[in-house]
Amino acid sequence: MTDRIRTAITGISGILVTPMDAEDQVQPQRLKPIIARCAEAGVDALTVNGNTGEFYGLSFAEAERMQAEVPALVAGRAVVIAGAGRSVGEAVALARRARADGADAIMVHQPPDPFVAPRGVVAYVNRIADAAGLPLVLYLRNDGIGLPAIEALCRIPGVVGVKWATPNVMVLAEAMRRAGPEVNFVCGLAEAWAPPMAALGTKGFTSGLINVLPRRSVAVRDALRRGDYAAARAEIAAIAGFEALRSEEQNGANVAVVKAALGMIGDDVGAARPPAA
Repeated sequence: MTDRIRTAITGISGILVTPMDAEDQVQPQRLKPIIARCAEAGVDALTVNGNTGEFYGLSFAEAERMQAEVPALVAGRAVVIAGAGRSVGEAVALARRARADGADAIMVHQPPDPFVAPRGVVAYVNRIADAAGLPLVLYLRNDGIGLPAIEALCRIPGVVGVKWATPNVMVLAEAMRRAGPEVNFVCGLAEAWAPPMAALGTKGFTSGLINVLPRRSVAVRDALRRGDYAAARAEIAAIAGFEALRSEEQNGANVAVVKAALGMIGDDVGAARPPAA
């Protein structure tokens, strides 16, 4: 299983939206056409309870339901990665049941607590790793915890990858050097940042675009695998307007724009919850 995860995260880690109905109730079954589109296009991995899935806007029961139901909808057509985070107790609870729910790996959200300690983050991930029994991918949005802590995180047994979601590429380069080849670093800032990070040695990228137009993400992936940076840039230029909309309101329109676009193509997944735009 670990080799399958390692391979998948070198491609596209698609982050699924969380569908909701008119009463703001979670409706996982509405992911069916989105998952089918991703499978047909060849998206490598699909993540439930990621940031495009409004993880921090869900109740714990809703996050549990998404983790429980989405793997069966994917039905082996892509690797399924389950997001775990918030309090250490909640994260451990999600991680502990992920294998039974059908997930292939865990993505650990970096704690957003204002009093995060670097060694506290290491302890947090260690507890999740002990509970999971599955490969772990770390989601790093703040490299301010420092290189020693990042190196320690990469040494935790079970960690196979890091989704690097900060534009500090020189810190990324040193983090990759310290972690060594056993941990794959993934561009966590989606298609637009994939070429410069790939030039440093990352393999793969995250994507929310896959909900709407996965073939475009696949084209970027394939161009980068060929080393054709011009083709990758051309594909990224074609989605520039969409990405500009998502970045409005301090990136607060990120999920709302994806959900609106899905509605425009006939896939009703409801609106993004506040505090999203």
